[in-house]
Formats: sequence, C-alpha cells, structure tokens
Amino acid sequence: MKGFIMDIEQSNSLSESIKPAGQAPKKTSGWKIFWGIILALSVMANIALFLMLIGLFAVFAAGQRGAFDEEVIREGPRSAKIVVITLEGVIHSEQAEDVYEQIKMARQNKRVKGLIVRVNSPGGTIAGSDRIYNEIRKYRQDEGRPVIAFMQGVAASGGYYTSVACEKIIAEPTTITGSIGVMFGHFIIQELLEKKLGIQPVVITSGPKKDWPSSFEPMTEEQRKYIEAKLISPAYDRFVGVVTEGRESLTLDDVKRLADGSIYGAEEARDVKLIDEIGYLDEAIELVKSLAGIEKAQVIEYRRAFSLTSFLSARNRNILSIDRDTLYELSTPQILYLWSVY
Repeated sequence: MKGFIMDIEQSNSLSESIKPAGQAPKKTSGWKIFWGIILALSVMANIALFLMLIGLFAVFAAGQRGAFDEEVIREGPRSAKIVVITLEGVIHSEQAEDVYEQIKMARQNKRVKGLIVRVNSPGGTIAGSDRIYNEIRKYRQDEGRPVIAFMQGVAASGGYYTSVACEKIIAEPTTITGSIGVMFGHFIIQELLEKKLGIQPVVITSGPKKDWPSSFEPMTEEQRKYIEAKLISPAYDRFVGVVTEGRESLTLDDVKRLADGSIYGAEEARDVKLIDEIGYLDEAIELVKSLAGIEKAQVIEYRRAFSLTSFLSARNRNILSIDRDTLYELSTPQILYLWSVY
C-alpha cells in the first residue's frame, strides 16, 4: 500500500512539471519584442547612414562646377582685397574658361579693389588668347578698377597678347616675352600612308580649295599664298592692332618693327616699351594699391576646389590613347599665337 501511494505522488509530481506547448512566460515574450524593435531601428539607421554617405561621396566626387577657393597670400584688411589670377601653361579654351570664372568671382566681390594677372605662358590658341584679352578689357571698362599684368618665366606670343589688355605690365628680371606673331603648322603624311603603309587616301571635295592645306599632298605655292591671305595676315594684323591699342607709348610702326616673332628679355622689353617695369610680385601689389588709391589690402589667389572626379580622370588618362577628337586635332592645321621651339 505504501508503494502504491508513492507511485501516485510521483505521477502527480511529473504531471505538474510538464507544461502545455506554446505557453512561454510573459516576461520572455516582452523582451523578444523589445529587442526586435531595437534591431529593426538599428538596421534602418544603418541604411540611412549608408545612403547619406553615398550622397556625400557623389557630391564630393563631382565637385562644384567652376568652384574656386580663396587663398590668402599676403595678409591685410579683408575690407580691401587684391585678387591674383594665374594664367599658366599653353592657352586653350579650358584655360580661358578658368580665367572667365575667376574674373566673374572678382566682379561679384565688392571688396576687390584690383586684379593682378600672373602670366607664365608661351601662348596658345588664337581664340583662347583673345577670350582672355576680352574678359580683362571688359572688367576694366565695367568695374573701373586697375588690372596689372605680372610676368613670370615665359609670357610670350598669346601670353603677351593677354597681358596688353592690362593697364600696366611688370615682368620678373628673368622673364622672356615678345614673340609677337602667328604660327601655322600641320602634318603631311602622304609618304607615310602611301609608301610605308600602302594606303591611298581618297578625298572628294565640292571645290578645289575645300581641303587646303591637305595632309595628303605637299603644299603648293598657290596654297601657301592662300593660307597667308586667309589666316596668317588677319591674325597677325589683329595681334599688331591689339598691342598698338594696349601700349600707348608705342606707335603702329613701332609695333610692326618689333612684331617679327622676336623674343625679348625683361630689360630689352622694357627698353623697347613692351613692358613698364621690372620687379616681383610685391612690386606688382604696390602698383595696384597705388592705382587703386589704397594703402593696405589683403592679397588673395583663386585656387580651383578639389574634385575627386577630376583627380581620378587625370590619373587614369592614358597618354597613348587616341580618340577621334585627338586624331582631328593632330590632322587639322593649327594657327596659333604661340612661341614654340621644335
């Protein structure tokens, strides 16, 4: 009997320890919901942060078009500023666009009292040189503020063309300038194609002068005179006229005498009145302040803002890759305001 009672007690104890399936404690269920909400919020926050980083990277990579930063190169009161605009390297359309954007920034800042155009260029395309010349002239006429050309290194041909738009010209003692004139050149590849590669070019034109000068045949005397009359002489006459207008101390005959393509050192250029003074940046700054009627000024320089896209494209550019535009540039005759030594 005693054993039977023990069996019953053990059976009751076992039945009490067994719980129906799915009946978890309420506290455990609440904690699961809480941590589930925390996890969902964490995932959403990480997604939002990731999208924000992508947006910031895109903005940083693209950069702002035409964006330039101000860099102080001489301390002074911010109420009066002198802006240094740098023209460096071979002049082309992109260079002209940079100068345009910088002059536009100077126009919008009423604290700017004058400009210094720092030129270190052998020249370049006629169109690019003329655009820069025109922008400088317009700024002087519209704003009535002094603009000084400051020459460093080489400021020849198109580099000099742009400088004569300024009120005064100062050059460092080692500057090479002048080279007033026009250069024209193109390649003749007839022998390479026909004798070396066995390629016979076929060109059909609507008139005999349509493809003058041609890269597929030597230039004739008639073609040479045609190019001189249509391209060289008009470009040369404009260059001479621009220098005559910009350099009031020189007559037309003086300029024509100097405009034979010759280059001049700083001292010789001063002697023949192609420039006004020999000096350095500090002398150029003092001259602008004198012309602007101010005693002190903060001197700033515009620097293009960093763009990751431009940086990567510059690094990845293959010098050996030739696209259709490059081929066109190589095969098309170029007429330039450029001092070039082959």
